[in-house]
Amino acid sequence: MTEDKKSEKRKLNYYILFENYTHGLALDKILKEEGLKSRIAPTPRSIQGKLSCGMSLLVQEEDIDGVRECIERRKARYYSIVEMECQINPNRNVFC
Repeated sequence: MTEDKKSEKRKLNYYILFENYTHGLALDKILKEEGLKSRIAPTPRSIQGKLSCGMSLLVQEEDIDGVRECIERRKARYYSIVEMECQINPNRNVFC
């Protein structure tokens, strides 16, 4: 296995879960105001839990520290932050 393939497998994503959409959209707005990267994503079923509304913010590994600091500083509401191995296959549409 090449070094690139090994690093792909170890890449982590962070899902910020919320009790309701209002909290999720509020944090999304705060992060955009602060210039931090995230995107709205469906919460993977394997981590959804009882209280999660099904919406999450997906944050890349390199951005999570800044996002955590922002959440603490702005006292944003969220349910939990879950670390998951990246599920996206970058070669899924490569045919040659």
